[in-house]
Amino acid sequence: MTRVAILRYPGTWSERDFQHALSLVEGIETEIVWHAACDLRGFDAAIVPGGFSYGDYLRAGAIAKLSPGTKELRRFADEGGAVLGSCNGFQILCEAGLLPGALVRNASLEYRCDWIHVRIESDRTPFTTGLRRQVLRMPIGHGEGRWVADPDTLAAVEAAGQVVFRYTDAAGAATADANPNGALANIAGVSNRAGNVVGLMPHPERCAEALLGGTDGYRIIANLAKAPHGTAAAVYR
Repeated sequence: MTRVAILRYPGTWSERDFQHALSLVEGIETEIVWHAACDLRGFDAAIVPGGFSYGDYLRAGAIAKLSPGTKELRRFADEGGAVLGSCNGFQILCEAGLLPGALVRNASLEYRCDWIHVRIESDRTPFTTGLRRQVLRMPIGHGEGRWVADPDTLAAVEAAGQVVFRYTDAAGAATADANPNGALANIAGVSNRAGNVVGLMPHPERCAEALLGGTDGYRIIANLAKAPHGTAAAVYR
C-alpha cells in the first residue's frame, strides 16, 4: 500500500479533489495533513494541491513557503520522497526553491479557466513513468501560471531534461496559440534535477474520471502507486 500525504494550507481548496482522484487508484491510501502539524515520516509521496494559500497575498506561494509544512516537505524531498505540486502547489514549490523558475501573472493579465493539452517531455519522474511524448488533455484554472526563468536557468532546465510538461495543441505541436498564459518555452511543468519533485499548472485531479470530462489525469496520479519512498531520487537521477 502506497501512503500519500495531501498537504493543506490556509486557503487550499483542491485537497478533497486529489483525495477523491487518488481513491480511484488501487493500492493508494491518503491522508490530508495540516501544514502546521506536518510529519511526513511513514508516507511514500506528498501532494501539494491547488487553491489560494494564504490568499495569495504578496504573491502566490510566497507565505506558504515559510510554513513548517514546507520545511518538512523539503526534508522529505531531500530524502527522495516523491512530491507533486499542482497549480498553487507548483507555485509553492518554486517559491520554496524546490523547483526552478517562478510563476508570475498570465501574459493576458486575465484568469484562465479552460481545457488545454500538454506533451509529456520526460518520463524520468515517479509521475510520468511510461508516458513520454504522449499528449494529455487537462484543465487549468489560474491567474499566475506563466513559468519564467533567466536564460541560464532555462538552458540548464532544458539540458538536464527537467521540462516535464509542455503546452501543445491536440496534435502535440508547441505553438504560441496552444500556450494559455505566455509561459517561457511553453513550459507547463518542471522537475528538480533528481526527478522526484514535480510541479505543473494543470490539474490532473480534475480529470481522473469520465464524469469530469476526461480521464488523462488518472494516468499521472496512478503512477503514485509505483513510487516507493526513499528510492525516487536514486531511480530517476
